[in-house]
This record gives sequence, C-alpha cells and structure tokens, in this order.
Amino acid sequence: MKSKREHVIPLSPQALEILEVMKPISAHREHVFPSRNDPKQPMNSQTANAAIKRIGYGGKLVAHRLRSIANTAMNEKRFNADLIEAALAHSDRNEVRRAYNRSIYLEQRIILMDWWGEYCTNKKPNCIHAIPTKEWEIFITRKFKRAKISSLIIQIQIQLTFTPIKV
Repeated sequence: MKSKREHVIPLSPQALEILEVMKPISAHREHVFPSRNDPKQPMNSQTANAAIKRIGYGGKLVAHRLRSIANTAMNEKRFNADLIEAALAHSDRNEVRRAYNRSIYLEQRIILMDWWGEYCTNKKPNCIHAIPTKEWEIFITRKFKRAKISSLIIQIQIQLTFTPIKV
C-alpha cells in the first residue's frame, strides 16, 4: 500500500465467489492474480488496463476508474465519507486527524462491501458484473488465451483495492 500500512478488506459474498473461481485458475498459488512471467510474484499493475483494452473498453475505462465509480456510488448512497476513504485505503489529509484517528471502520466496511457486492450484481447496463457468467467465460476463453483470468481481474477489482491478494 502507498501508506505502508496493512489494509484489511472485508469481502462480500460476490467477491468470495470470484476468489473460489480463481483458485483453480491460479493453480492455488500464493497470489490469486500471479504474474505471467513469475507466478511467485503478483501480476503487473498494468495487467488490468491491458485486459480492459482487450475487451473493448480502451479509451473509455482504466482500472483505477473502477475505484472512482465505487467512490461515487457510495457517496450517492450517502455512506459516511470517512468510511468510504477507509475502504479505498486513503489516509486523512489533515495531519492532526490522521495522527489521532486510527479507526479502520471494519464493521461498517463489512456492511459497505456487502452493499457494493449487491449493487454490482444487480446493476445491469452501467456496471461490470461482479459475478462471472458462464457465457462470458466461454467467450473470453475462445477470444483470448489468458483473457479468462484478465476478465476476472477486472470483475474482482470492483470489490478490491488492487493490491496483491494472498490466499
């Protein structure tokens, strides 16, 4: 993480389902999304952007934009701003507040991530679905050799903050 502190991520049922799908794909390795060149390392931070381009969203979406989409949706739903910032692993800009407020808002973030999982699952045209469908997997597998993994990377990134995940 940028701030060199641990970031605990409560996972929604939808994110857990994606991780279960990923286990055999990643060969049960330490990293859910391993590097193609060295499976003992996490994938490159630009892999998700490359996958986004391959599925036709080049110039329309970048991986980091998924965090912005989540932030906007959560603010529109009127979740507490401190909670949202904690979920995105942002640190407080106010030095004094940052020095004294050590809360990670874990209980509230569990509720927030469950809401986000439901939101992504139920959102139809304007949100990349958090749950991969069989048709999507078949299309991706035929179209690209390694893109099945890439499509799941994009989908799970909605739920997670794009950090190397260890199982």
